[in-house]
Amino acid sequence: MSDRSIVKNAKRWVIKIGSALLTADGKGLDREGIAAWVEQVVALLDQNIEVVMVSSGAVAEGMSRLGWSKRPSSIHELQAAAAVGQMGLVQAYEFQFQQFDRHTAQVLLDHDDLSNRERYLNARNTLQTLMELGVVPIINENDTVATDQIRFGDNDTLAAMVANLIDADLLVILTDQDGLFDADPRGNPRAQLVSHGKAGDPALDALAGGSVGGLGRGGMITKLTAARLAARSGTNTVIVGGRAENVLTNLANGEALGTLLVAEQEPIAARKQWLAGRLQVRGSLTLDGGAVRVLKEQGKSLLPVGVKSVVGDFNRGDLVRCVDESGRDVARGLANYNASESRLIIGKSSQLIAEILGYCDDEELIHRDNLVLV
Repeated sequence: MSDRSIVKNAKRWVIKIGSALLTADGKGLDREGIAAWVEQVVALLDQNIEVVMVSSGAVAEGMSRLGWSKRPSSIHELQAAAAVGQMGLVQAYEFQFQQFDRHTAQVLLDHDDLSNRERYLNARNTLQTLMELGVVPIINENDTVATDQIRFGDNDTLAAMVANLIDADLLVILTDQDGLFDADPRGNPRAQLVSHGKAGDPALDALAGGSVGGLGRGGMITKLTAARLAARSGTNTVIVGGRAENVLTNLANGEALGTLLVAEQEPIAARKQWLAGRLQVRGSLTLDGGAVRVLKEQGKSLLPVGVKSVVGDFNRGDLVRCVDESGRDVARGLANYNASESRLIIGKSSQLIAEILGYCDDEELIHRDNLVLV
């Protein structure tokens, strides 16, 4: 299958639109732009393509309505701006989709919604039902209640996690740049567009920089990271300029636009996608070389004997990082024992757990079903 036929054959899309696009670089909601994107989304729906939209813009629209020219740093002011701006954002989408007799649904998510297994499954089922009904979900981070400790950090990450959540075929990130370049096109007129690549290619890191705008939180590096996160569920990603005429419908027709980042890896199981996508960890376990090899090469459970040290204060069932002796991430998983219990049994044979603790609920520190490589 050719690169662009991958896009053409995709039947479930997540489309993310950034703040700079949605708010005309801070001048208020770009209703003409929203109308154009909505018209294209409707055309995709008419081709039996399922669409979920992840929309930035609430904070930026709130800033515009409140007359603020600079993004505030206070979390409470940001939450107030989000609350004000969300009203205008939803109204704008609802009005445009109504022109085509299409229904929309507002869905606000925070990290707790995707960290809690029951809420994760509820969100998945709700989005699945909305798509079956032909309704277009408009998703945004729940900025009004999210704190720095539980926020996604940017809507690129949120969009990738939504792609994992619904097993999307394609993630389209609409941005104010035409795609990923081999140099910064704003300062180098000779910069060349990278038309395609592999999402996991580490060489792409050098091509991505930080955010230069004052409205959004993401830059090209967050889009590359999002593509890698989306790849865990086999989702391919296109990073493309959102202001290009008919960008969505032209992509659907197989036109080579933007940067296509292909997911090389086989999709991991839904439960492990959930584990991999969780951003909050409660502690970490340092593994010896043998344990690292067993996890990576044999896909086995983590036994206490292969752990050298424990960091943090976590409970049974909490998410912990597994790192090698150099501190590099190896895996994440749900601990079968709390931190104090883990400290007593690490480096020991599983047969000694009952003798050391007085009981043995599990022979493994982390069972392989609750562990995912990163």
